[in-house]
Amino acid sequence: MAVRVTFVAAARGSSLLGERFEDDRPLDQAGWDEVQRVAHGLVPLAAAELRYCSPTPRSRATGDALGYAPLVQLALRDCDMGRWRGLTLGEAMAREPDAVDAWLADPRSLPHGGESLLTFIGRVGSWLDTRPGEDGGRIVAVAEPSVIRAALVYALKAPPATYWNLDVRPLSTTTVTGHAGRWNLRFDAGAAQSTLM
Repeated sequence: MAVRVTFVAAARGSSLLGERFEDDRPLDQAGWDEVQRVAHGLVPLAAAELRYCSPTPRSRATGDALGYAPLVQLALRDCDMGRWRGLTLGEAMAREPDAVDAWLADPRSLPHGGESLLTFIGRVGSWLDTRPGEDGGRIVAVAEPSVIRAALVYALKAPPATYWNLDVRPLSTTTVTGHAGRWNLRFDAGAAQSTLM
């Protein structure tokens, strides 16, 4: 039974250089402006039978601004970064350079005391694999870019290190179509999204 899950990356709440681990800041004015600029292309996704979002303020606000009225899914929360929560990568590196290097090199590592990258990818993948729906059913999920990257690594059965090479931009869309254990990547010509089918 194949379902279609379209991930919408939450609008940003800060500049990319100011991104923080488990960032709970709301949308800034630039984020609101971005939502307004692209809304015409994303509003039709509200027709999905099921609409979800990450629990972050900017994911909820993005989904609400697009008319999705999404249901918060705790499984779509960002990676638990333990004592690094709220820090930028640069701040964590300044405090614990060896620990950051270990975390970036080993997906099982959790020097921050939170969740390993491997566990994070598995949690998001489990959510994806258990989506309800009938054959051809449509789902939309507004999530943090990190969550979408984890979903892509899981769906593609890619090595965990692939996570660091995926660039998910605010308000971009990525669609996965299939069922547990069966996902394929397809790029549509002329489309501004990547599609897994």
